[in-house]
Amino acid sequence: MRRGRYCGAVRFSPRLRPWMIVSAAWILPAVFAAINRIVQAHLQGWEPATIRDVLFEGGDWFLYALLTPGVFAVSKRWPLTRPHLVRRALIHLLFSILFCVAWASCGQILRLVLALIFAPQMVGGDQFWRQFGVEWLSWIFITLPFGVAVYLCVVGIEHAIRYFIEMREREVQLARLSEQLAGARFAALQAQVNPHFLFNTLNTIAVLVRDDDRQGAVRIVEHLSEMLRRTLSRHRANQVSLGEELELVRQYVAIEQARFSDRLRPEFRVPDSLLAAVIPSFALQHLVENAIRHGIAREPDAGELIVAARRDGDVLEITVTDDGAGIDSAAAIPPGHGIDNTRERLRALYDDRASLEIVRGDERGTIAKLRVPFQEMNDS
Repeated sequence: MRRGRYCGAVRFSPRLRPWMIVSAAWILPAVFAAINRIVQAHLQGWEPATIRDVLFEGGDWFLYALLTPGVFAVSKRWPLTRPHLVRRALIHLLFSILFCVAWASCGQILRLVLALIFAPQMVGGDQFWRQFGVEWLSWIFITLPFGVAVYLCVVGIEHAIRYFIEMREREVQLARLSEQLAGARFAALQAQVNPHFLFNTLNTIAVLVRDDDRQGAVRIVEHLSEMLRRTLSRHRANQVSLGEELELVRQYVAIEQARFSDRLRPEFRVPDSLLAAVIPSFALQHLVENAIRHGIAREPDAGELIVAARRDGDVLEITVTDDGAGIDSAAAIPPGHGIDNTRERLRALYDDRASLEIVRGDERGTIAKLRVPFQEMNDS
């Protein structure tokens, strides 16, 4: 989500990131460590804890807060997912060791800074720096087991937060797609039973009956019934096969062809090898409907309708071409005829990997070009 992320009831705004919350959480153990140093000195009969001791105990824990953003970045860059699970696990093992070295080094730097502030007379000389180096190496090995565990815990927290956010985003996306599909089904059904379409279909049936063409009248009734059945039976299918969508289109075109008599000349140039390809439900039907209603129906000498599909690498390209009344731009298409809904569903399903372009033909008519990532139905 571009304007913020939801995590349960918590919304992560662009200024607030999950790693910030995890980093802030280290304040609590830092405070407890400082309190523990004071209490233990009292209970064990040690020398009273100095400000330097308290700051080191708390500050050493707070160093985790400074290292947490780096751990989150590494975890996001190399998530523990297949098929590279083993290799990435080894990468994280290496980074966990580097994390321990960084933590120990920062701890020694903190110890040095506090010594310079509170006991500068103790700093200096070869003996001091030799002791400093020994303590640094010792601190690395001391922190190694616990530091690796802490690193892996932070990686697990990052994965859990990211997966939860992605799950919530998928739920929102599915809800949006369901709403858009309902709108598409309603638009398709409305287009098929709107008064003009229904009147024209019934009028065509009446003419066929009057001309004693009962077989033709029965055929139109069957086409209309099959169209309504296919439209109402899709339910929540956001995607269908190209072959299934073509069957719906053929039913629609068959009815309109009877209406326009010999004037409507449909042509389908779709290879059988592409019939299993996945496309958004009702997308092609809306393009064909617009071509007939807003193109061919407005020109008495128009009637050519070409539906073509081809595969361009990893992209499925579908074009609907008519020789009717052309348009100057996509904005010339009247609203509420499925185009806006189709474009919105393309964005929800494929982000920027799909497009719908509607332009005027070279000489006349309109060309609608739909491009979606190629995927076969049995692979989805």
